[in-house]
Amino acid sequence: MEKSKNMKYTLLLLCFLSTHIGQLMAQQPSAWQPVGDKIKSPWVADIDAASPLPEYPRPHLVRNGWQSLNGLWDYRIQPGKLGAAPTGYDEQILVPYPVESALSGVGKTVGKDSSLWYRRTVDIDKKIRGQRVLLHFGAVDWRCEVYVNGQQVGTHEGGFDPFSFDITSYLTKGAKQEIVVGVWDPTDEGPQPNGKQVVRPHGIWYTPVTGIWQTVWLEGVPETHIVATKHTPNIDESTLLVRTAVEGAKAGDHIQVSAWKGQEKIAEETVAAGEQASLKLNNPELWSPSNPFLYDLKVSILRKGKPVDEVSSYFAMRKLSMGTDAKGIQRMLLNNEFVFQYGPLDQGWWPDGLYTAPTDEALRFDVEKTKAMGFNMIRKHIKVEPARWYYHCDKLGLLVWQDMPSGDLGGNHWDMRPGITSGRQHDKDRSPESEAIYRKEWKAIMDALHNFPSIVVWVPFNEAWGQFKTKEITEWTMGYDPSRLVNSASGGNFFPTGHILDIHNYPDAMMPRPELFGDKRILVLGEFGGLGLPVEGHTWQNKDNWGYQSFKNADELKGRYQGLVKDLARLIPLGLSAAVYTQTTDVEVETNGLITYDRRVIKMPEAELYKWHQQLYKITVD
Repeated sequence: MEKSKNMKYTLLLLCFLSTHIGQLMAQQPSAWQPVGDKIKSPWVADIDAASPLPEYPRPHLVRNGWQSLNGLWDYRIQPGKLGAAPTGYDEQILVPYPVESALSGVGKTVGKDSSLWYRRTVDIDKKIRGQRVLLHFGAVDWRCEVYVNGQQVGTHEGGFDPFSFDITSYLTKGAKQEIVVGVWDPTDEGPQPNGKQVVRPHGIWYTPVTGIWQTVWLEGVPETHIVATKHTPNIDESTLLVRTAVEGAKAGDHIQVSAWKGQEKIAEETVAAGEQASLKLNNPELWSPSNPFLYDLKVSILRKGKPVDEVSSYFAMRKLSMGTDAKGIQRMLLNNEFVFQYGPLDQGWWPDGLYTAPTDEALRFDVEKTKAMGFNMIRKHIKVEPARWYYHCDKLGLLVWQDMPSGDLGGNHWDMRPGITSGRQHDKDRSPESEAIYRKEWKAIMDALHNFPSIVVWVPFNEAWGQFKTKEITEWTMGYDPSRLVNSASGGNFFPTGHILDIHNYPDAMMPRPELFGDKRILVLGEFGGLGLPVEGHTWQNKDNWGYQSFKNADELKGRYQGLVKDLARLIPLGLSAAVYTQTTDVEVETNGLITYDRRVIKMPEAELYKWHQQLYKITVD
């Protein structure tokens, strides 16, 4: 009897435990896995879901006290624009991969009629908690609201620029703090810059990207701290100008700036907070693709001679300018010498992460392969990358033309035929809201990227996509950053403004007529090529892929491409200063990349490409 009773109790206990363990297991987050059946890059296997993209995200303002918040967050998609946060979160998303991407573990579309919400409970490191606590976002597309412990700390609009909030006063006692981020993004159904994203992907238009897509992190800073620095080299005077923005400066505070070559301090100046420092460098080593030399920089706030805050950074000495050759044709100069600039159109898309590379190694891969193929330049097309991408370009020695991501398309009439410099000279009439959004984000992008020496050209507009007030925007850009060249409208409506006249032509290499336009502007071929080769097993879809001119095998592709390079060699002495080949990698249904979309196949031998391209740089002009 006793034995039977004990067995009965045992069975009841087992049933109870079985039921409740099942419930507990159901409540636990499932292991992260990429979703979808599209091709993926090799680096997916290297992702640590507990700490994806763990590298320090801001190479120009480095402190030790920081904490990455990348990893699994709770999320929910709910109807309506931003408003009240959800009362519950059902699933998890891997930050910082966009919600539409495979790497997010979600792969869902949000759209303009819904909002995306994130939540995470954070244990803040003690070394950070003892200071002012800043919450940083590398980029969130597009409008977001940020809450800490139920209180709204701020809002931000802009899908391509970094932003921060001081959350110190919103923190509660104890280690655990709740962070909630709400996002609304209309993709191409709003007036904001959205680049190549569209609600209905097709052709050269790709999958939407919504929400957090760059690193989220915390940083501990003193009450008085450095917010930003701005470095501008002048090789003609052998000086580096440094402006430092400081939060909480007090009377008598000073800024000390020092330049270092390895372990050797080569220059130092101390100025009052708010003033610009000017470092004099003796015989500075100049940065170029053939010699990408970087100096280290240290910036400190001094109070009564003692450091209150200190950051480390780096800079390079290099110059961009224009000057006429013996024929009176304007040439693009690097460090006061003509260097033919040649590189691929680089859109920075990934089959698994969309806007976000799986790992930093993957991010660096595209830059390394571009260099290995013998290119000396990259046109970063209609997208802004994380800061570390530009850092890799700085280190490896790639010149970068930086596009403004376009938006609010339609309504323009344009003509990009060779020899046409004005098209119909018809700017788009943007609404005041649309214009204000563009101006705000373009300035924010230029501010965020100013310190990267690899960036040599700003490109405000591409092919009349949303192009407006061209002369005004171009001249504002030139005035805001006179240290770089400005390519007003790459292949778009051409107005008599800016440093560059840029045409697009597919597939053949052509140039603007030097006898008509070369005396006033640098002549470049902003896009050409687009030679397509779909590689079986490495395409976004099995059929209906395309290129501007497609080939059946790699030998045909190679022969045609070599012919294009020979055409460039013929055009350089006539006045061509730069050319951009479409493109670095395949992107979705476009198969005109030098590399497949999954980065697993390079379509032409790197060594042969390198050899052909080096011949272009050896061509001299009088």
